[in-house]
Amino acid sequence: MAHMAFTTPPALTVGFDLDMTLIDSRPGIRACYQALSERTGTYIDADLTVTRLGPPLAEELINWFPAEEIPAMADLYRAMYPTIAITATPAMTGAREAIAAVREAGGRAIVVTAKYEPNAKLHLAHLGIEPDAVIGDLWAEQKAEALREHDAGVYVGDHVGDVRGARTAGALSVGVATGPCPGEELRAAGADVVLTDLTEFPRWLSDYLPARA
Repeated sequence: MAHMAFTTPPALTVGFDLDMTLIDSRPGIRACYQALSERTGTYIDADLTVTRLGPPLAEELINWFPAEEIPAMADLYRAMYPTIAITATPAMTGAREAIAAVREAGGRAIVVTAKYEPNAKLHLAHLGIEPDAVIGDLWAEQKAEALREHDAGVYVGDHVGDVRGARTAGALSVGVATGPCPGEELRAAGADVVLTDLTEFPRWLSDYLPARA
């Protein structure tokens, strides 16, 4: 008698953005911009900067410094960042539980972020969040490089740039409306799912897994 062959789906890998998805980076980033302003004598509206988190650092710095100074200012900001921003930055509500839900489902959780990778790792270590991999310095469509490399089938993020990254990688885009982009903007950008915040993620994942199989 012939045995029936059952094919199992590949192991689940879920990617997460960092700023405003897993961590509330506004207090730390605000403080770092204030320190950069004091150090350079250049006016920076730190309250405004934290309303548009997501894109790479250079895209914010160009609002305050001449183009030729951007590389040096970025280096200075990143050098000051660990002592100013790490301890000031809490985890987002539900972040640890979201990572745990992926693990409990037998999956891998990775972080793919536009943040400078060493500083991204410092944030996660400080908060005791231990993903399987952390890949930094990738924004929007560039995030697809890491998502493909790690075979991520789902990418969770708060910005329309995260939606574009997921779609470019052929991954399911899960938006969380905890950053600068409201839920309707994430949907309009092509998010497959929009959650209010990460506290809704474990239940969504438990519903998604049977459908995936």
